[in-house]
Amino acid sequence: MTKLLNFPTEVNDTSARIVATGAVLMAAGYAITGWSWLLLPLTYGFLARVASGPTFSPLARLATQVITPRLPGTHRIVPGPPKRFAQGIGALFSVTASVLFLLDFGTASRWVAAALAGPAFLEAAFGFCVGCKMFAGLMKIGVIPESVCVECSDISARLRAQGVHQ
Repeated sequence: MTKLLNFPTEVNDTSARIVATGAVLMAAGYAITGWSWLLLPLTYGFLARVASGPTFSPLARLATQVITPRLPGTHRIVPGPPKRFAQGIGALFSVTASVLFLLDFGTASRWVAAALAGPAFLEAAFGFCVGCKMFAGLMKIGVIPESVCVECSDISARLRAQGVHQ
């Protein structure tokens, strides 16, 4: 069971961007149309990815096992812990939108979904992970210990691995 609830230590950035595209479509779709059924796969997907990465997330499985392998070129591999943190923030927003909807605060719920769509769009379109930047900032000030992501704290090793010379 512990193995099933493990988040990967490394994440394919292409797959993460594909998943973010799905999150944008669902969150923006709900925010614009009010189709509440979109909250179910949106919220479930974030909770599943926080718990186990792509293991129980249909969208992440599609991205990692079907779409990404068919895309040409090389794919950048990034540390997993910041991506898990970002998924946690997405889970917080999607759960909040769902609860607000269930409490009959539909307009507030749609605004929360719209707020979720913004950072997800930045990840999908530009590869800019807002949650990852927050993770890095929290590591820098000591809120998140370096032991959570040793690779994150040693940027020089990551740059060397990517072929970037300092």
